[in-house]
Amino acid sequence: MLNSTKQKGLCNLSEDSEQVVDADEEVFILYTELQGQDYQSLSSSGTFFRGLGHVDSHQDILVVKFSLTNPAAASSASDTSSESFARSTSPRRARKKRETRAPDEIEFEIQIAQDKTSLRSRKGDTGSVVWRASVDFAFTILRNAHFPLSGHISLLNLPQLKNAHVLELGSGTGILGVALSPFVRHYTCTDIHDLIPLLHKNLVLNFAKWPQESNVSLRTLDWIKLQKTTASDRHRLFKFDPVDLLLIVDCIYHPSLVAPLLETINHMAVPDVTTVLVVVELRAEDVIREFLSCWLSFPGWEIWGIGKGKEAIMKKPYAIWVGMKHNPVNND
Repeated sequence: MLNSTKQKGLCNLSEDSEQVVDADEEVFILYTELQGQDYQSLSSSGTFFRGLGHVDSHQDILVVKFSLTNPAAASSASDTSSESFARSTSPRRARKKRETRAPDEIEFEIQIAQDKTSLRSRKGDTGSVVWRASVDFAFTILRNAHFPLSGHISLLNLPQLKNAHVLELGSGTGILGVALSPFVRHYTCTDIHDLIPLLHKNLVLNFAKWPQESNVSLRTLDWIKLQKTTASDRHRLFKFDPVDLLLIVDCIYHPSLVAPLLETINHMAVPDVTTVLVVVELRAEDVIREFLSCWLSFPGWEIWGIGKGKEAIMKKPYAIWVGMKHNPVNND
């Protein structure tokens, strides 16, 4: 993505990014673009629009293989993500990454355990399998980290990220914590109590000496419980180290979770410190509209839509928003 950028916290805004002031207008633009999208190019692996968007919910152990190619050395026809998905039949321990380094290519794998039974039996549980949005987002960050291009925007300010505490809401299987932890000072995975065992399993699977020698930690964080807790008790019961980047990837899908999620975002964000990065797969239009409308109703928030149209950092069906909460005296 060419041209100038400006920075909002730990995120870079391309020149075609716009501040979101009207949820209806934002949703109209996003879904108009989505209707005109060539669905064969939606995903970096070249697949067609893929229903709900999970990778493969039938595997107990999913091996996610990333192939990173330097866009500067690639032809325009091959300048895409080429990650593939292999299968493993037994929960064996493997190295987190098996890297093949060439001047213009890097390949590595991440093993992720899934709880395919919970996806089908536990009401509302979608975090027990790997979703393609997390894989595509990880690919976007990883390729830029390994093959930065002059004149092209990096969504995240990677030098500053090295000194940052990143906290992810709705970590699910923990694939983003595994993939992105080398680029941050500390990464905190969070999810509901029922998903903590699966997260624990995947951190052990991918980090040989976790938690003793790792910059990744694991905490329970239930948005609904936080929402039901009085404001005076939240700071006591939901206490975390100050967060530099609050990451929310593919968590906006059910209307009943919109209000609890936004209450959690508003609670976790330190004014003028925390950058909130939301990546969403565009599914139900009414849920996306409700999320944006409610977010805009919280006082002190500045929200930006990132890189739409042909120059989008992540192509449709994804949308990206960056938000920061300001103290009233700094809200200019």
